[in-house]
Amino acid sequence: MSPHGTGTAARSAEPSARPPAPATGSGDAPAAPGTGGGEDPAPRAEALPGLPSTLAARARTLSAAVRSRCADLARMESPSGDAERLNTLAEELAAGYRATGAQVSREPGPAGDHLLLNWAGQDESLPHLLFVGHHDTVWPAGTLADWPVEEHDGVLSGPGVLDMKGGLALLEGAFALLADLGLRPHRSVRVVVTADEEIGSPDGRRVVERQLPGAAAVLGLEPPHEDGRLKTARRGVSRVRLTVTGHEAHAGNHPEDGTSAVDELVDQLVAVRGLATGLPGTELNTGRINGGTRANVVAGQAEAELGLRFSTPEAQRSTLDTLAHLTALRPGALVRTEVLSSRPAWPERDGNQLLRHVRSLAAALGQQLDGAPAGGAGDTNLAGARGLPTLDGLGAVGAGPHARDEHIELALLGPRIALLAGLLAVPLPRLGSRS
Repeated sequence: MSPHGTGTAARSAEPSARPPAPATGSGDAPAAPGTGGGEDPAPRAEALPGLPSTLAARARTLSAAVRSRCADLARMESPSGDAERLNTLAEELAAGYRATGAQVSREPGPAGDHLLLNWAGQDESLPHLLFVGHHDTVWPAGTLADWPVEEHDGVLSGPGVLDMKGGLALLEGAFALLADLGLRPHRSVRVVVTADEEIGSPDGRRVVERQLPGAAAVLGLEPPHEDGRLKTARRGVSRVRLTVTGHEAHAGNHPEDGTSAVDELVDQLVAVRGLATGLPGTELNTGRINGGTRANVVAGQAEAELGLRFSTPEAQRSTLDTLAHLTALRPGALVRTEVLSSRPAWPERDGNQLLRHVRSLAAALGQQLDGAPAGGAGDTNLAGARGLPTLDGLGAVGAGPHARDEHIELALLGPRIALLAGLLAVPLPRLGSRS
């Protein structure tokens, strides 16, 4: 894989694997039966002679290039809202994915361009496989000045390496691996890379949602749980801004002529905290507060940004409805509620055939893998909430997202590349609900 992911660095003396034989009928392999908690048989192993070992070997060879690619991407700072930096990174990503055979288009957005990538499959009649990712990070421009991207003690650390420059580099590496073997994905593949995921995808949501109808499955490139387990469900999340308008007055001479927006906001936040505590399945974080101008002026304006998380769709609907009907607690004040972004809760579902398929494929590659619900939200919420077969956490394994100890485990890059390449090449089982 070159700096633009050409997929040529993984060549070796090993014979190339033959493309897997297409499945009959719908083109999907039949779902493997459960085994009472054990691993399912390797998916269509009879049609894939030698492919797992070939993928694993080539992925190990390719992991150094993917490690370098991840570091290079992380050195291109891309904070949410910085359209110029995000578009520069989008161009770099487009070049890398295009080199692996992708058709690339850019969807303009107010905070930067989103990417839409397409690869042709062996059987174009099959429903597409959709990956979702993002290229914005929580880290402001200039973070690299005192926290550079560095490799040490078997990890790569730096702002954005885990969330999610690592996931983007891994998927590019998986496509490069297939191209190096002369393989195409079993079915057509689409990838959406949003520019505003870290602020709730207020614009990117529409780009993801346009790709959901007809998708066979949706896979997320967010990092997995720290122990490597995939994410099988996510809480809903909403960002809400409370804005209070009061009336300014001299705080010493005529305080009675004013209405303090700050005092009103403080009282509203106390009331909202009590409401959230009393609503099962709801968590509240008051993330930002500002207001007023001077200590001797009764504040005329104040606002707060709230982060809310929900275990169920019902909790989300109830809480947002309550916030939408807040009324002022003092005469002369006006309270306004604005939902800045929102993602629906993606509940855990029984009989997760997609997880069983991925677990079986991992076993064929010599890996142990499982899944569990996650507390955070992401763009996969949009698919999981609709009942589409969905898994997240297929990005780099590591720890510390959104924290100064953010890092990825370098030894686990190879296995992840192999798993992603296998998911692209191997027929899916029939997975049930499709939007």
